[in-house]
Amino acid sequence: MERLFYAPDIVTNPELPEDESLHCTRVLRLKIGDVITITDGKGFFYEASIENIHPKHCQVTVTKRWQQKQSRDYKIHIAIAPTKNMDRMEWFVEKTTEIGIDTITFLQCHHSERNGIKLQRLIKTAISAMKQSQKAFLPLINEMIDFQQFITHKNHHIKMIAHCAENSKQLIKNIYKLNHDALIMIGPEGDFRQDEINAAIASGFAPISLGENRLRTETAAFVACHTIHLLNQNM
Repeated sequence: MERLFYAPDIVTNPELPEDESLHCTRVLRLKIGDVITITDGKGFFYEASIENIHPKHCQVTVTKRWQQKQSRDYKIHIAIAPTKNMDRMEWFVEKTTEIGIDTITFLQCHHSERNGIKLQRLIKTAISAMKQSQKAFLPLINEMIDFQQFITHKNHHIKMIAHCAENSKQLIKNIYKLNHDALIMIGPEGDFRQDEINAAIASGFAPISLGENRLRTETAAFVACHTIHLLNQNM
């Protein structure tokens, strides 16, 4: 699938979005009749032929559809306080999209270095990583949310908070139950404040350690995601 494009509404609107149309016509210089592969980011691939070339809305005819089998039954949600340098968050989004992540949420914590994120920029990074790794699943990337508000959300994930304080903590492998959904919170460079840690624990988050090394925020988030995959692959 060398020519993989992303069109989330391909079923109801058989044309490529503007960015993808521009890439198709101006970069790849494809022509009418050329066959391409499209993903909707929801688990499906589509074979399509180009019917009309246009740099803003390239029209196609879908000739085949198939589903990419999800190789896992569990979901991973990483909630992370964004770093001051957005390039580091783009790296995190790119790499976790490649290895497999379902949801990313950005947290506004007491020690957060940013008050907002460039959501569309991060979504574009995820789309590019999804296509590059030949996947049909695009992770959900949420807007920034206040830490206290986030921890009150109800879900069925195994909830964990990774922090560097000297409190009692366990390794992920001692908390996580194989083949279950996981939600892991990663703090800012200055770590979570103690009252945030206490509030998370009171809301059902288990305090965890990612090992002896002190990791940068985006590295810790990647390691947490990858560890969940490794634990399940070794089950």
